[in-house]
Amino acid sequence: MVLKEEFLGRLRKIFGLNQYEVKVWSALLSRGVSTAGELSNISNVPRSRTYDILESLEKKGFVVLKLGKPIKFVALKPTEVVERVKKSVVRDAHETNKRLDELKGSDVLEELSTLYSSGIKYVEPTDLSGAVKGKNNIDNHLDMMLRNATKHVTIVTTSDGLNKHFEALKAGLEKAKKRGVSIRIAAPISSKNMVAAKELAKYAEVRSGNFKARFALSDGKEMMFMPLDDEEVHPNYDVGIWANSPFFAQAIHQIFGDTWEKMTPLNKLK
Repeated sequence: MVLKEEFLGRLRKIFGLNQYEVKVWSALLSRGVSTAGELSNISNVPRSRTYDILESLEKKGFVVLKLGKPIKFVALKPTEVVERVKKSVVRDAHETNKRLDELKGSDVLEELSTLYSSGIKYVEPTDLSGAVKGKNNIDNHLDMMLRNATKHVTIVTTSDGLNKHFEALKAGLEKAKKRGVSIRIAAPISSKNMVAAKELAKYAEVRSGNFKARFALSDGKEMMFMPLDDEEVHPNYDVGIWANSPFFAQAIHQIFGDTWEKMTPLNKLK
C-alpha cells in the first residue's frame, strides 16, 4: 500500500510523529498484525531502526506488542489512537504547566533573570527591536506588552483586527486594568465588530475612527506596529515590528493623542 507524501506529512503534523514513525505505523495499519522485518520491507525503513520505532509507537499508544514468537505488533483502531493521543497531550500539557508554575520564585528563575539583567546592560537600546511573525506570535507579544505595562497602553487596530485579537488579549487586558493601567483601544467600529468592542469596553476605553492603522504603545517606552493590511494577508504571514525605543514610542504617543481626542467614544455611537 503506497501512501502519498502529502498524506504522510499530514499524519506527522496531526499526531506529532517523525518520518519513520508515520511510515511504520501506516504500514502496520495496512497489515493489522506484522513483524518488525515485514514492516521494514513494506515501509522502506531501515531494519536496524524498525524495532526502536515500534517501541516508540508502543509507548505512545499507537500499537500493541503481541505475545509469542516471532515478536509481532498489532495495530490499534485509529479512533482508539486518537483518544489515547488526546489524553497524552492533555497529560503532558498539564505536567509542563505544573513545572513552569513551579519555576516562579525558584532559584532557577532567579538565576535566569540575573543572567538576562546582567546581559541586557551591554545591549544598546536600539538593538532591542525585531520582527514578530504570525498572528499567534503577534498576540503573544502584545500580551507581553500588556503584562509589563505599569501606566498606559494604546492599541490601534482595524475593524477586522478588533474581532481577531480581542479573544487573545482579553485576559491580559483584564489583568492590566486591575493593576491600574490606563488602556485605550481605537478601531473603526460598526455592526460587524460591535460585540467585540462592547466586550473590550469592560477593560478599556474604546473609541471609533475612520482610519486604517495597526500599532500598540506601552508606557511611552516601547511599541509594535503591523505594516501589513490584515484584510489582505494570511494570519500566518502577518508581521509585527517591535521596538523598545522611548524616543520613538513617546513621540507616537503624543501625536496620537490629538487623533484620540477627535474620535467617537463607544457610548456615543449610533
